[in-house]
Amino acid sequence: MHPAIRAAALALALASVGVARAEEAPAQPVSAVDQLPPGQEVSDTVTELAGWVVASRDSEGYPFAIIDKAAAQILVFGGDGRLRGAAPGLFGSAIGDHSAPGVAGLALREIPGRDRTTPAGRFVGGYGPSTDAGRVLWVDYDSSVSMHPTATGVPAERRPERLASPTPDDNRVTHGCINVTPEFYEQIIRPTFEGGGVFYILPDTASLADTFPEFVQSRATAQREGGRRGRSAQR
Repeated sequence: MHPAIRAAALALALASVGVARAEEAPAQPVSAVDQLPPGQEVSDTVTELAGWVVASRDSEGYPFAIIDKAAAQILVFGGDGRLRGAAPGLFGSAIGDHSAPGVAGLALREIPGRDRTTPAGRFVGGYGPSTDAGRVLWVDYDSSVSMHPTATGVPAERRPERLASPTPDDNRVTHGCINVTPEFYEQIIRPTFEGGGVFYILPDTASLADTFPEFVQSRATAQREGGRRGRSAQR
């Protein structure tokens, strides 16, 4: 299994001990789909956030995805906390963590380059109608950000090639929506989020504390408690 999936599975298993007996921790399915480039790791922040979501039940039993814009990674988990897949993604071409006012009402060609951001934060999303693309998976309906399979679209954008590249350096190209490969979308995204889910998008420039304050507070508390236990053991 890919090292990134092993790391995420370990984080979830450790977090699950806090909410259930260790022997009841969710088993990792061998069928988890891994499309991340060989050798590409998942950050500690992502694995810790995944563990916190499971331990705190922040997704309230719904499936969830953790989206790391900087690494161009998408990790998808079922409502049971099991990792279902990991894949690269394409994101807004502009660096930023907020959507510009009124951007949802603009046609794609009307969105200024500076406003083509993928917002950061916790979003409760699901499938719903759109004005020009039929039924889509809305990550944040208010800012008109959806997740969908990439298409050839404008050939000069080379979206399929960007998804297939081994680094995240060229994955910022969309108007704000999130793109994945058609295979990952049909095999993992669509069946996982058919009934809705929660999307955690890490920030580009905003602080993690402002974006996910409860997670950061929980992590700080755990670190303090771990430090106190370490000092007590040395006495």
